[in-house]
Amino acid sequence: MSTSKLAKILIEAGRTVKDFAEMTDSGDQQTFTIAGGTIYSGRTGYTPEARPSGVVTGKNMITPNATNSEVDIAAFTAYSKGVLRSVSAATATINRPATAGYAVVNSVTMASDGSIAIVEGTHATDSTFVETRGAAGGPPLIPVYDVELGQVRTTISTDSVVTTDEVFQVPGDSTERADFPLFETNNTGLGESADVAAQKNAHLKFNAALPKIHTGSVAKAVYIKYYAPTFIEQRGVDFVPAEKSHSVSSQQIYNETIASSSESLNAGGFTAILGDGVTDTLVAEKNQVLTVKHMPNRNLAPYTLTQGTIGLGRTYPVGNQNQAAVTITSERETAEFSS
Repeated sequence: MSTSKLAKILIEAGRTVKDFAEMTDSGDQQTFTIAGGTIYSGRTGYTPEARPSGVVTGKNMITPNATNSEVDIAAFTAYSKGVLRSVSAATATINRPATAGYAVVNSVTMASDGSIAIVEGTHATDSTFVETRGAAGGPPLIPVYDVELGQVRTTISTDSVVTTDEVFQVPGDSTERADFPLFETNNTGLGESADVAAQKNAHLKFNAALPKIHTGSVAKAVYIKYYAPTFIEQRGVDFVPAEKSHSVSSQQIYNETIASSSESLNAGGFTAILGDGVTDTLVAEKNQVLTVKHMPNRNLAPYTLTQGTIGLGRTYPVGNQNQAAVTITSERETAEFSS
């Protein structure tokens, strides 16, 4: 008979900061991980902060200048290498094709040090623009830590004023934004339910693949700062994971009955054995988002992780241990890990 007589409950009691570092693209340009980052704390004040490279404030920053072949760039802020750069208004000169009627794309970028740069694309041998990065008549592949602000596309070889029709600033296409596409951070990972290895532990996932517009045909850099939880054992019993429950309802229609289903996420929890019920570590962390690690057998590798808001229902009996009914209100199901 399998029992949990040797089970172990550990609660998040502290955190170690892991400062901004570059995440690793899992290969799909959507899921990013960080070496050693298996769990991110979710406690208030210690939640992970992700900084994908891209413009943070500012929109349609590039406008034609009255001087030939020049564009103005309005002031803006952007992330690069996990650093927020505040860039003052500037002016830059574009490159024109050597032969009239031949297409060339200039990418206006912010370099990682916050300076403005013009990256020249490969010149076409006709007037056709293409969307393939690095191709003749297409946008250039820009340096890995540059942020693309926009593009200037021209076939005019003579020194003349840039027109508004030659300036392109479309988010996700010709402008890199830090908030596009959107992303979600999973602080514990999906465990054994993950479809791909990169989603087993803590990770960040964009809702669409990042375009491979940087040198080497890679996506933009993503940096993250997080806090790694440290755990202490909590005396307790009767751990319950946060799991989905399913219900079915039916409706009778002419000649038949049809059904519909719904699901809800139940709170996890356990019964904690307390000391005085006042100065316990668990009591100090009530109403905070904590990570709870449960091992069905303290001598074996399998464990679960549940991250959620800790609620307490304390009792102080006369002839028994002080204790608390602990609820873990989680946004995600408990994740299971074999090791």
